[in-house]
Order: sequence, then C-alpha cells, then structure tokens
Amino acid sequence: MSEPLYNCEGTPRRDFLKLGLGAFMGLGFVDLLRSRAHAAEAARAAGGASPSKVNCILLWLDGGPSHYETFDPKPDAPTDIRGELKPIKTAVPGTCFAEVIPRLAGIADKFTVIRSVCHHDPNHGGGNHYMMTGAPTPVPVGCGAFVTFHPSYGSVVSWSRGVTNGMPAYMTMPEMSRSGGPNFLGAKHAPFVVDGYPNSPAFRVRDVTLPKEIAGGREVSRRKLRESLDRLSRSADAAAQDPACGFDSHYQQAFDLVSSKQAQEAFDISKEPEAVRAMYGRNDFGQRLLLARRLVEAGVSFVTCYSGGWDHHTNLFKSYKGNKVGDLDKGLSALIVDLDRRGLLESTLVFCLGEFSRTPKINKDGGRDHWPHAMSILAAGAGVPRGHVIGATDAKGYYASENVHSPEDFAATLYTKMGVDPTQHLHANAGRPVQLVAGGRPIPGLFA
Repeated sequence: MSEPLYNCEGTPRRDFLKLGLGAFMGLGFVDLLRSRAHAAEAARAAGGASPSKVNCILLWLDGGPSHYETFDPKPDAPTDIRGELKPIKTAVPGTCFAEVIPRLAGIADKFTVIRSVCHHDPNHGGGNHYMMTGAPTPVPVGCGAFVTFHPSYGSVVSWSRGVTNGMPAYMTMPEMSRSGGPNFLGAKHAPFVVDGYPNSPAFRVRDVTLPKEIAGGREVSRRKLRESLDRLSRSADAAAQDPACGFDSHYQQAFDLVSSKQAQEAFDISKEPEAVRAMYGRNDFGQRLLLARRLVEAGVSFVTCYSGGWDHHTNLFKSYKGNKVGDLDKGLSALIVDLDRRGLLESTLVFCLGEFSRTPKINKDGGRDHWPHAMSILAAGAGVPRGHVIGATDAKGYYASENVHSPEDFAATLYTKMGVDPTQHLHANAGRPVQLVAGGRPIPGLFA
C-alpha cells in the first residue's frame, strides 16, 4: 500500500527543512480550529474572506508525469522520442492520448487539456514550489537577503475563506506535498492531513472519531471533554498543547465536528455503494479521489490528492503499463464522471499535474529525465470548456510552441475560478507586501 518516499534527489517527501517548518505542518482539528479562530476576524476585516461556490480537487503527481505517455503523444517523432506506447483516439475528434489512459480518452469531451504550460526550473523542489504556489523558488541575492517562500494554493484559499460549516477549508491526503503548506500565512492555514489507506476496511480518519467515553450521547464534564479531545490533537506545535488552556470554543468546535452527523457521513467512505467504490478503483488512490468528492460535497474548499513515485528515470514504459497509471486513469475518469452525474462538476474545479514533465529523448535506462519546458495539465469543471485542447508543443514535443502559458497564468486561473483576487498583496514576514501572483493572467481558454 505504501508509495516511494524518495525522488531522484534523495529527498524524503516529508523533508520540511528546505522550506521551513511552516511549510511542513499539517494540524489536528483542535489546534487547527484554535489557531484559525484567532485569524478569522482579522482576515475578514482585511477583506480576506471571499465566499465562493467553487471548490477544488487538485491531483498532484509528484516527480513529474510525462506528457508523451499521457496527453501529448508524438507518433511521428523518431523512435528514441516517441517511445513504446501507441496513441489512441479520444472522444474529441482529432485528439489523441497515450494508450495507457483509455478511460480518460473516452471522456475527453468532459474536460480540457492544456499542452503548453512551461517554466525553467528542472529541480523537484523548485518545480514543486512553482507549480504548487504560482511563484518561482526565491533565490537569495546577497548576505542577509530575505527569502520568502509563497503559500500554497490550498493555504491561500484557507486564508481567504476560513472554516466552512465546521469543516477545514484545506485538506490533503495521504500527506502534504513539500510546497503544499502555508509558509508566511502561518500554521493556521496548514492542511488537515487525511492519512491512512481508505481502501482498507479498517480505515478511519484521524481526529474525526468520537472517543469511546463520550460516544453514544453520554453526559461528560468539560474536564472530561477536554481530556478526550486532547487525545485527538496531533499538532507539531507544542504551544497548542498547553494544558493551562481552559475549555474554549475551539474545543467545542472540535466536539461539534466529531459528533456531527454531516461530518461523520462525509468522512465515512463505507457509506458509498460498492458499485461507486468499484468505479473509482478498489485501491487507495481511487478511494482517496472518492473521499475527495465526498469532502467537497460537504463543503471543503480545497482538497489535494497526492500521488508520489512519478520520477521515472528508469523503466518508464514498464511503469506506465502498470497499476500506477491504470489507477490514475480509472480514478480520475470516475471522479469527473461522478461529479458530472451528481451535478457537482460546475461547482468543482479539477486539476491534474506535477512539477514538470520528462525529457524528449529516452535515456540509456529506458526512462526520461526532468523537463520543465513542456508539460500537460488536465482541467475540468467550474466553467472549464469541455472537449478542448489548449496550446501545443512542437513536432517532437521539446517545447511549448503555441498559446504558451506560465505557472503564474495557471495560478491566476485557479484563483480567479475560486473567487480569490490574484493581483492582491499579502503580507509576509515583517509586514513586507508580497503580490499573490506576479504577472500571471488567467488562461482565456479555460473560461467559457
């Protein structure tokens, strides 16, 4: 069930030292609610709260998925570029995908593919930060220079919207990407991490299970409630665990959450009919996508589904013919179809991407290396036109060549769709203003 913990840089996915503790932290509910409550009024006073009906599910393929072997095959390129996989027709006449994603090909008339996003950072850390935040990784320019890492999309949405119906605005599973954190926005806007294996019969969402001693409607004292809810908390912030803190509204919110029928039903994936669970794929990745649908349906604003192990320097074709791509094909196509059937697709934005793509030429080990100069992104829902292809790469897939777009453009698109002003300024350390998106413009083709 576990996924690879390392990419080619030898960097653990849980490595928070490069980007700071604030970028790493994922909180338990009690700490999350306490810290967010202190910021909620300030955010509203500053105009930060911007309600919107659009929520987002972002599929993050960590390591860099290949555009050749997914949404932009090059059948006329030389053998050492086009690779082993064959192109197949899609539901959109004249558009081909790689043979390993037949289900997505069959519903290509429900989403748009952007084939022309590019940047210039071939490193996992830098590319991850750029595509997860819309800002390039900052580089110190001299002694004592300030280095400001940007907050992730989910953290900005959390800052903008706050808690909705007692549910966190930002959730991620099964863990947080290295650039998926809040950075200078603070730990109160870190994601609530839903770990574990949702395909297991024993799966339970941590911190959302009512303690036995207060289950079943038993009367308990405030002290007992406090002690019980303390055991739900798993924050890395020791200050948040201060036993001197008295019973307050944040613990009441946590109690409301774990005793809420709506919340319990949202997290209880076992409530889904078996036919629906099978449609997504009876594997952990597919079931996480199903859980993501349940969460946005319950009001969570931003859900990231993290999938590691896409750094294919070796044996790329064997891997792409295996379960990883098959699970993506089945799960993502099911998510789009399910959202559409339930009337949720127009209010749910779906993106699928990684930090970059792979090199045009196949290396000596049968893999492709890092290549940020051309990548494909799937976009669906929230007014994204259906059955379109935006942009193109050159004949051999080296570079984005038509309708070229930057990570800033992608970020401006995401924020605009979600009702967040991408031109606004946030305040980083020492109150320094930082533009949310510097220079990006929404991609016209993603707006009807």
